[in-house]
Amino acid sequence: MSARDFVLDPRLQADTKHVASLSLCDVLLMNDARFPWLILVPRQAGCSEILDLPEDMRSVLWHEINHVSAVFRDTTPCDKLNIGALGNVVRQLHVHLVARNEGDAAWPGPVWGSGRAVPYFDDVAQSLVERLRCKLRAHE
Repeated sequence: MSARDFVLDPRLQADTKHVASLSLCDVLLMNDARFPWLILVPRQAGCSEILDLPEDMRSVLWHEINHVSAVFRDTTPCDKLNIGALGNVVRQLHVHLVARNEGDAAWPGPVWGSGRAVPYFDDVAQSLVERLRCKLRAHE
């Protein structure tokens, strides 16, 4: 399988807004205003685990996680940045970056399964997406 055969999982497509495309991953904003939340999705078909990527791509993935994490933390200050690749519901390989703050809607527990998502107002989402795009370009 390759990037040529890649199709974004319909659940990720429905629940996110596209931020940027890096060399390996698409960066998506989860449409839940309760938590600043990005998802990195390697554009490689047939991968459900990080170990499914070839070794050179795993290295690129970690580089992109570090890069996006630094930009994200600078854009949305937080008490803790959670990074995880669960895939229990959406099997397609994806990595969550969730900016957590003491007292947020799920603190100190996990965000998964915590209440109902609160969609962003369109202008708020667009503003955050633009700030992230700008900073990602500046830090390339």
